Amino acid sequence: MRKFIRHPSDVPIDVSAESETGTRRERLQNISLGGLCYMSANAVAPGTCVKVRFPIVSPRFQARGKIAWCREREGTCHIGVAFVEEQDLFRVRLLEQLCHIMHYKAEMSITEGRELSTEEAAREWIDRYASSFPAFDEAEQVG
Repeated sequence: MRKFIRHPSDVPIDVSAESETGTRRERLQNISLGGLCYMSANAVAPGTCVKVRFPIVSPRFQARGKIAWCREREGTCHIGVAFVEEQDLFRVRLLEQLCHIMHYKAEMSITEGRELSTEEAAREWIDRYASSFPAFDEAEQVG
């Protein structure tokens, strides 16, 4: 059984191996309390230490992680990153909510033709969905 709740997302992330100087812009597939999964054209070896940055957040959120797994599916690599610093586990809860808000903002544009500011989208999302977002304790307990 899954230990953490996964939260689908479609926001950009910047990933760089700690042993390299270059950064790649990738697409987040999902994020959870324990880590994240992103899609890439390039495979990354399990055990590789990486830095993950979220350019949609100001100041930029950065977390250190380790590649837990890398699986190729239909020509795209799905790469799992486990967070390695305990402080990031708490900060990622806020990031999870931000990812949901950004997804909601895009969804409202597509489905309702409404162009919301990030602040407007946040207010609406909080009013509609925050009460169903698992508390930190609940997210840890999920099987």
